[in-house]
Amino acid sequence: MSSSLFSRIAARNADCLYVLFRVLTGFLFLQHGLQKLGMLEGTFAVQGFMGFIGLCELAGGFALVIGLWTRLVALLGTILLVGAYVTVHAGQGFLPIVNKGELALLYIAAFTVLFTRGAGTWSLERSLFRKESF
Repeated sequence: MSSSLFSRIAARNADCLYVLFRVLTGFLFLQHGLQKLGMLEGTFAVQGFMGFIGLCELAGGFALVIGLWTRLVALLGTILLVGAYVTVHAGQGFLPIVNKGELALLYIAAFTVLFTRGAGTWSLERSLFRKESF
């Protein structure tokens, strides 16, 4: 009985819940970009490779928040985070909780969902183009 109730609630609110997921994922991801660019400390600096990654995270996170190029951002974000996991985290131990790579893996899982579902009904992409652009 409760399973049926939860299924109905989830189905009825699927678009709203998905936009919440997309916006929160984008908002959290763009904060990583802000951090890498020094904007959270009040010192803006685009320095080398990490500055480039910070710009990518900032732009990608903002695109997810507004629902623009969601699938492209999810694909590129997954590539970025797989690279980060392999180069930074994997060498520090097998378990993600030990090597501090659990957040990278969680983002990969979130980006997989975003890539699969796209921008969704409530997105700038849908409003402007009436379809997914990527």
